[in-house]
Amino acid sequence: MRQFECINGEMVIGGIPATKIADKFGTPVYVTDESALRENFRRINKAFSRHMPTHIHYACKANTNLAILRILKQEGSYIDAVSIGEVETCLRAGFSPDRIMFTGVCVSTKELEAVVSKGVLINIDSFSEMKRLAGIKSRIPISIRVNPDVGAGHHDHVVTGSRKSKFGIPLADILKAYSESLDLGLIPVGLHAHIGAGVQEIDPFVKVTDVLVSIAKEIEEKLRIELEFIDIGGGIGIPYKPDEKPMDVDLLAQEVTARIKAGCSVETVAIEPGRYIVADTTVLLTKVVDIKETPEKNFACIDAGFNTLIRPSFYGSYHHIAVANKFDASGEVIYDVVGPICESGDFLARDRLLPKLNEGDVIAVYDAGAYGFSMSSQYNSRPRCREVLVYNGTANIIREMETIDDILRHQRIPSRLMV
Repeated sequence: MRQFECINGEMVIGGIPATKIADKFGTPVYVTDESALRENFRRINKAFSRHMPTHIHYACKANTNLAILRILKQEGSYIDAVSIGEVETCLRAGFSPDRIMFTGVCVSTKELEAVVSKGVLINIDSFSEMKRLAGIKSRIPISIRVNPDVGAGHHDHVVTGSRKSKFGIPLADILKAYSESLDLGLIPVGLHAHIGAGVQEIDPFVKVTDVLVSIAKEIEEKLRIELEFIDIGGGIGIPYKPDEKPMDVDLLAQEVTARIKAGCSVETVAIEPGRYIVADTTVLLTKVVDIKETPEKNFACIDAGFNTLIRPSFYGSYHHIAVANKFDASGEVIYDVVGPICESGDFLARDRLLPKLNEGDVIAVYDAGAYGFSMSSQYNSRPRCREVLVYNGTANIIREMETIDDILRHQRIPSRLMV
């Protein structure tokens, strides 16, 4: 969990007191520290590239803000995209097609045609997709996603590598898939797997690497296919709680690359961190708008709900909570931190010991950069919030707050209802 500076009892983000950010830009607001983003990318890129040629494919579903993508482009990132919308977004952020890999699931022919037209590498998820792709365009490079029967993750909803999941071609059929790709006139250049999200142990990544190396060696020997890269997927977790330790990415890189180099002739490793790169770069600032004391609970009512950050309600996820304007104060009262959505499941934190709160206090929700804004919604007709980028004492809006007009812009009332 990232540590923040405290000056005169106030939380400081990127050289700016959090209260000043909240007052200037309003709340709720997502605040991203550019320096932290660059630091995270460089750390994992260095860990792997010291051992062998490496492509860091940022899993952009975590956060597709154009400014954040632009920063990662400057750092030399590649992209893992899961929809034509993400492909389009990354192209507009300045990524060239050769630095984007599309890894879709349940891909329609319409979407497949659109992706092909953009000239990006396609990571095949099924036999059907592969056949339809060949019917659209052949003699193009592809990667193939295997279901490795190695699953892990922080919640059942994010485990992607188990044999019961919808993702990838079953392990028993993967050799057949590469053989058919050749018959269809496609050019297989990569092998991919993904075990899940929020994984904090090295062992699952080692296991999936062993599976991928075994496959690569088999297709080299039996099909004479020389792959350009092995992609071990993403899913590296972060410490959301104060007592948790970060993943040792140096040891992870050492274990993974050693197995690839020893087991097959593939020369490049790819990895798809999303959360690891962006999660702890961002805090969600929100204000206390009401204090409600009942015989059962003390509620800190804030202006952000699960429309703003759904992870606690959806996954039961923990996000550390601090009071930005009482940053050095000790906890006194146990609160549920709840939002304005008309649902009992609308909470950002439960049973948290915090300093005694007052209306107007600024709450900082940590580690909100991954799957925060990207999973936000307009539920209860509430506009999505503003995003701000801070860097060495300067702050820039990187997404304006929506308005009611934005919510209603694409709705239409038939003329017969206007009488």
